[in-house]
Amino acid sequence: MKRIFGFILLLASVFIFTGQLSAQSGTDTLPPVIDYTKALDYEIGGVKVTGATFSDPGAIISIAGFRVGDRIRIPGGEIPRALKALWKLSLFTDVQIYKEKTIGDVIFLEIAVVERPRLTTHSYKGVKKGSHDDLNEEVNKYLIKGGIVTESVKASAAFGIKKYFIDKGFYDVEVKVEEVPDSSRVNSVQLVFNVDRGTKIKIGDITFKGNTNIKDRKLRGLMKETRRKKRIFAGSKLIRTEYEGDKKKIIEHYNKNGFRDARIVSDSIWREAGKKGKKGDLLIHITLNEGNRYYFRNIVWKGNSIYTTKDLDNILGIKKGDVYNSELLETRLRFSQDGRDVSSLYMDNGYLFFNVDPIEVAVASDSIDLQLRIFEGPQATIDKVIIKGNDRTHEHVVRRELFTVPGEKFSRSDIIRSQRQIINLGYFNPENLGINTPVNPQRGTVDIEYTLEEKPSDQLELSAGWGGRGRGVIGTLGVSFNNFSARNIFHRETWSPLPQGDGQRLSLRAQTNGRFYQSYNISFTEPWLGGKKPNSLTVAGFMSVLSNGYNRSSEFYGKLTNGGVTVSLGTRLKVPDDNFISSTALNLQVISLKNYVFSSRGLFRTDDGETVSEGNFRNFSITQTFARTTINNPIFPDEGSRVQLSVQLTPPYSLFSNKDYSDLPPSERFKYLEYHKWKINAEWYQTLVGKLVIKAEAKFGFLCTYNKDIGIAPFERFQLGGDGLNNQQFGYFTGTEIISSRGYQPGEYENNQWKGNPSDINATPLYQKVTLELRYPLSLNPSSTIYVHTFAQASNAWRSARDYNPFDLKRSVGAGLRVFLPMFGVLGFDYGIGFDKTGTSGKISDLARFNIVLGFEPE
Repeated sequence: MKRIFGFILLLASVFIFTGQLSAQSGTDTLPPVIDYTKALDYEIGGVKVTGATFSDPGAIISIAGFRVGDRIRIPGGEIPRALKALWKLSLFTDVQIYKEKTIGDVIFLEIAVVERPRLTTHSYKGVKKGSHDDLNEEVNKYLIKGGIVTESVKASAAFGIKKYFIDKGFYDVEVKVEEVPDSSRVNSVQLVFNVDRGTKIKIGDITFKGNTNIKDRKLRGLMKETRRKKRIFAGSKLIRTEYEGDKKKIIEHYNKNGFRDARIVSDSIWREAGKKGKKGDLLIHITLNEGNRYYFRNIVWKGNSIYTTKDLDNILGIKKGDVYNSELLETRLRFSQDGRDVSSLYMDNGYLFFNVDPIEVAVASDSIDLQLRIFEGPQATIDKVIIKGNDRTHEHVVRRELFTVPGEKFSRSDIIRSQRQIINLGYFNPENLGINTPVNPQRGTVDIEYTLEEKPSDQLELSAGWGGRGRGVIGTLGVSFNNFSARNIFHRETWSPLPQGDGQRLSLRAQTNGRFYQSYNISFTEPWLGGKKPNSLTVAGFMSVLSNGYNRSSEFYGKLTNGGVTVSLGTRLKVPDDNFISSTALNLQVISLKNYVFSSRGLFRTDDGETVSEGNFRNFSITQTFARTTINNPIFPDEGSRVQLSVQLTPPYSLFSNKDYSDLPPSERFKYLEYHKWKINAEWYQTLVGKLVIKAEAKFGFLCTYNKDIGIAPFERFQLGGDGLNNQQFGYFTGTEIISSRGYQPGEYENNQWKGNPSDINATPLYQKVTLELRYPLSLNPSSTIYVHTFAQASNAWRSARDYNPFDLKRSVGAGLRVFLPMFGVLGFDYGIGFDKTGTSGKISDLARFNIVLGFEPE
């Protein structure tokens, strides 16, 4: 028994000794443990940081508040404060502070951190690729590549994604964020956003309470951005910012109708009950307090000495008893779009410091008395006119277009007119045209600063097309330098890449397919001849040769040659106003025909049907044009008009001759062409709502003769139909004005047909065309202006004035697209459906026509 007890005691001693060794060995690998039973003071001998790969160890030590040589009490407040400061950084998932060792009362500390992972990339699941770019704009507000991934960052990015889809009507969207370790980098992760959009939640209904004077339907119609799903072809979703804007529109509408105290008492938004316990569409309920309807009663002017009360009342246009409309009142007092306001009246006379303050002096049960207090101030004089941003265009080209001149009285209408003139130059971006008017009240002067942005204005035409069987490929090369400088041609240092900046226009164009057809055009315009007044000079020349391709020695050889020059002088008129332009042109043209019986577009014929195929014909004429234009943008006008009347006259040669023209052949009768030609063109543009613009246009042309025995000339007539372009698509035709008519080809007008043959086209001396268009811009960027349009058009041609009937028109409707590129001009197409065609099956394929527009807008 004693032996057994001794053996047990010996074994226990061995275990105890072994445990002591193990404990001693373990303390060599684990950080020392501080005894917290009593507090001791130490001097910090050193601090090291472990686990910091991306963070700066020195910054960590500094934020922890440890400095070598400082005294620290353990346990005490320094260690907890250091841990709290490091945790507050949100850079680490774990922070520990260890005692590395102690030497006497000197302690060495170790700060062990585990850094949060860094972001390498992110991706989406459950989302179409088309939405990735938009989502990236949202999440990139919170995510930084290489940045720290925290719970807050993930929650913010998920919230951004939710907000994006909620704005699109997906109110039940769910976003889960998944961290995926990135094995390619140390301590890095990829974020995957799992998106479940759910179904789109629309607005089921919008109801109102308290509206007795304006119906629910009208109020819902005012909410353009917050619409019920019951509206056809209209999106339905709730966007908070737009909803608040729509509520303001309701109140504005009430204010316009005299309800100045109208307000929204409350509004509620909730989800209706859906199927299977799910939430359904949104319901909106708005409670209104309309208040009383008010009327204008007594309106009194105070402080006016320049203009009489009667003059101001006429401009204001508001009478006693009219429904109170604060918006109309403000418009008539300041900055009306049509210039009918009191402010414009004063400012156009130099009173820049003018101000008017409407004061409600009495409010009765349903009437309001107003006192309009005027401060007229002194007249302001223009001191400096500053032009900035004209990098390529010389300053004098811009300055000569301005109506604001230093030393003259300030005029707001002159600034508006100057702005329009600058835009119509076509050299500057109208969207970025800025006008500043810094005022010097002490001197009573104002500076006017025009800030411009140059845009490309030159155009290049380079094309090739198939001219039909036997004619081959037709090549076209044309250039238009719309801001040319002739005086700098011999100064190479001014070329960029060509001499430019003087506002002159140089155009060169050549078109040919070899032996069948050749055409050459050149023109030069100086818009300010002499440099002091807006007198323009244009010199142009052209030459066209058309043949049937036979050898010159062949008896079947046929040819048409058409060449001429034009010299034109134009000037800006002052009467009736300075929007009028007069232009006078001298035209010299020679048309030579030899066996001309081969045109695919139509032959030259007299009134009695005799074909004109031989002879030399001289056309010397004077063209006088009067035009008035107030359009605000030559590329995409949204307001203004353009009216043009022109008459082209030749000398009445037959009045000075005793010849009997009734018996002469066409080659002799028309050897010297005599006619008078009248054309009227009127266009009108107006913005309907937003960017939607309406265009109305009417055109009329009439060719007459002096002598009935000679008849109407076979040249200078009108050819109605097609796209209006004199190109290879419809064969070659010279000596005739081609007028576009969308939805109809030339042969589809009965009066164009010779003896009822649609393939034998005859030009007419009389035509009429009216057009109505709705235009909407997709892009107003000057580098590529794009707009779509729908149109309704009616037109017809007649062989004589006796047959003319302004109501006998061929109708068509359709749609199209226009793209304006500064280097290439206008590109686009029209798809028109003509309703009044004869001899068709009535199918859309027979009624519709597709037209291409290249280089310029056709007539």
